Amino acid sequence: MEKPVGISVQGGALGSAGPATAMPSKLSLVALAIFVSVTQVVIEASSWWSLGMNNPVQMSEVYIIGAQPLCSQLAGLSQGQKKLCHLYQDHMQYIGEGAKTGIKECQYQFRHRRWNCSTVDNTSVFGRVMQIGSRETAFTYAVSAAGVVNAMSRACREGELSTCGCSRAARPKDLPRDWLWGGCGDNIDYGYRFAKEFVDARERERIHSKGSYESARTLMNLHNNEAGRRTVYNLADVACKCHGVSGSCSLKTCWLQLADFRKVGDALKEKYDSAAAMKLNSRGKLVQVNSRFNTPTTQDLVYIDPSPDYCVRNESTGSLGTQGRLCNKTSEGMDGCELMCCGRGYDQFKTVQTERCHCKFHWCCYVKCKKCTEIVDQFVCK
Repeated sequence: MEKPVGISVQGGALGSAGPATAMPSKLSLVALAIFVSVTQVVIEASSWWSLGMNNPVQMSEVYIIGAQPLCSQLAGLSQGQKKLCHLYQDHMQYIGEGAKTGIKECQYQFRHRRWNCSTVDNTSVFGRVMQIGSRETAFTYAVSAAGVVNAMSRACREGELSTCGCSRAARPKDLPRDWLWGGCGDNIDYGYRFAKEFVDARERERIHSKGSYESARTLMNLHNNEAGRRTVYNLADVACKCHGVSGSCSLKTCWLQLADFRKVGDALKEKYDSAAAMKLNSRGKLVQVNSRFNTPTTQDLVYIDPSPDYCVRNESTGSLGTQGRLCNKTSEGMDGCELMCCGRGYDQFKTVQTERCHCKFHWCCYVKCKKCTEIVDQFVCK
């Protein structure tokens, strides 16, 4: 099995043209400062997550030899990620699938929260909210890195990639001696390694001054990427299939198999709820804000900024607010109208819902249902 090639790329400084006149006006300087600021925000916001959205990477025809160069079409890649793209073009479709899996799982896990992992229509995918080193950002980095491990491991097993195949994991010591260790398992070792090379490339090629906020954020991102990958790795388990006359299961063949990704999402959501607040120490390392708590492990999530309340729309933080969101009048949780609407109140309206009902099984072999309609109350935040 070929190990992915490590790429180390140093980020270059963004240059600007000299002033048109020797003594530019204050207005010109202000305009230039705003332009550079906005440009930097756009550059920072661009992300490989965009491969999970509507992107050329999802189109199989870009892999045809001699077709348009794939890597030049992909927005959001850092220089190191572009080099990996050129070396492993057949991997990029599955990077995109992993990103898409992570985005969908994020939206499922936060569907009843004020911040619901909404995407925006640009290459940042989640907008400016990811520029805050919050718990939500920590979860997003972890679940997207986990999605790449998941997609790459499965692609290896299915023979979609030229550099990997079925898992070569060693036989578990506790597997009964008369059970066979074989089949074609998910190649989690390869998926983990390539995901680490690709996802972490952007962070590792950045150079920030020691003790700066940017260096703290880089350490936070790398930690949460690793937490997501390890969650997939640790939740993988042995799956077995019975062999024998009339299903007697006198013999079993077993292999390594990924856990259902919902299980990964649930585990990371628990880590989100117990995420550790961190800060930089004098040596440029992340340490806990509250030293009385246990030191976070490589599988825990960490954050460096408090979360916004996400109650109202705020362009500077990227919060979309909760106005117009559905809420549950009877719930006391985060999906309840009191918390979801942030005390602003809610509007009530009636809607007609149609669903299948009175289903019956008919021999052989189909199920026939009727359609039932009912008028239900729904509640929307003001």
